[in-house]
Amino acid sequence: MRTVAEWKTTLRAAMKEALRTRNAAASAVLREALAAIDNAEAPDIRVAPAPAGGGIAGGTVGLGSGEVARLLLSPETVDALIQREIQERRDAAALYLQLGRQEEARLLQTQVEVLLAL
Repeated sequence: MRTVAEWKTTLRAAMKEALRTRNAAASAVLREALAAIDNAEAPDIRVAPAPAGGGIAGGTVGLGSGEVARLLLSPETVDALIQREIQERRDAAALYLQLGRQEEARLLQTQVEVLLAL
């Protein structure tokens, strides 16, 4: 199983290649997968320091006092995020096929193949 850093490196390298080759479907799905990981790493707002009075509204006092560490994800969590992205696209493609929208279904299937190739 890949580490979180390996997942991010792989996704970024694949996105760089997709952008270089102007593969819009691949670059879109890779960007969304990276965003899903970044969103999962976002800390809960409830752990942020309370704002203090001062020169800037909502600011905190002291250098770095407003910083909150990002969450550390496990490799299993990242793998689950990627699998969820794949499943969401498979479900949407099946729905598009039911609706007779083959082009949209084909695009989503292409995105599934990009994620499966990682």
